[in-house]
Amino acid sequence: MFKVYLVSSFLLGLLLLAQANGNDKKIGFYELKRGNMRLNLTNYGATIVSVIVPDKHGKLGDITLGYDDIEQYKNDTWYFGALVGRVANRIGDAKFTLDGHKYKLPANDHGNTLHGGFTGFGDVVWNVKSHKEDSYITFTYDSHDNEQGFPGRLEVAVSYMLIGTDKYVVKMIAKPLDKATPVNLAQHTYWNLGGHNSGDILSHQVQIFASNITPVDQKLIPTGKFQSVKGTPYDFLEPREVGSKIHDLPGLYDMNYVLDKGSNQHFRKVVIVKDNVSGRKLELWSNQPGLQFYTSGMLTSTKGKGGATYNKYGGIALETQGFPDSVNHPNFPSQIVRPGEIYKHYMVYRFTAS
Repeated sequence: MFKVYLVSSFLLGLLLLAQANGNDKKIGFYELKRGNMRLNLTNYGATIVSVIVPDKHGKLGDITLGYDDIEQYKNDTWYFGALVGRVANRIGDAKFTLDGHKYKLPANDHGNTLHGGFTGFGDVVWNVKSHKEDSYITFTYDSHDNEQGFPGRLEVAVSYMLIGTDKYVVKMIAKPLDKATPVNLAQHTYWNLGGHNSGDILSHQVQIFASNITPVDQKLIPTGKFQSVKGTPYDFLEPREVGSKIHDLPGLYDMNYVLDKGSNQHFRKVVIVKDNVSGRKLELWSNQPGLQFYTSGMLTSTKGKGGATYNKYGGIALETQGFPDSVNHPNFPSQIVRPGEIYKHYMVYRFTAS
């Protein structure tokens, strides 16, 4: 079945061209490969479709949740692999005030705005600016003024770049053209290091380099306070299994971690994830202050790639980001970007196996 999926991905990359709803841009699949590492992507949502890396025995496996065809991505409600924005995560009560102007946004999540609204950046067709199969691909998108209620025109670019044979970089850049606007982009891949179709991730060992979280209310909106993880189920300062304390919570992890500052001024170590069965290890660095750690506790009976069915705890989302609802919390790092300024978000992934 795995071999069949690799062949179908290749054929899709060559043959599949679909029309976006109300959009004349063409949708395609694209591949990056070097050594034993392969990334498959689509310009629908600037989405990562698959990441294929070897296990400790050298066997290749796809370690991201996703779908086989574009129609499934169009109907997706989980944001599998998507580049989400203009503002990732939640904005409380779907509103904010900027420079004296009140902005009302689409309320697509229990009265809040989630991942940019009903049609965020993960639900639009991006341009393919450039693509070199053994190196990188760059997608671009021009967001118009008042798109999903956000102010001003915004030029956005995301590049996926291979580094050596075991690393890749995600580079997100956004430039407001005429108005100040909040920007908070995030990459929403779900990881299962045992293989996308291998079951749950409760035995994955996780270490998160964060001493605090931003606690939330019943609608998952931050209270504005900071809370130490010590003595709580949120403490992953030392490696431990995802499932070791998950039942001390309301069934899942879905929390923003305040990342500790490291010795590097520009990048900080974010998280290490290890699957002892396959031997695969994921390490992540970023320049962002937060990490949304989500263990897919709401995922249920979702038909995925190669006939797989994804269920509860089927994957881990590791979303580096600005803090949720920062536009309504002056004590959080600002997400406001003004004309002449540039939003920059970098992620570096490394994959090993032993």
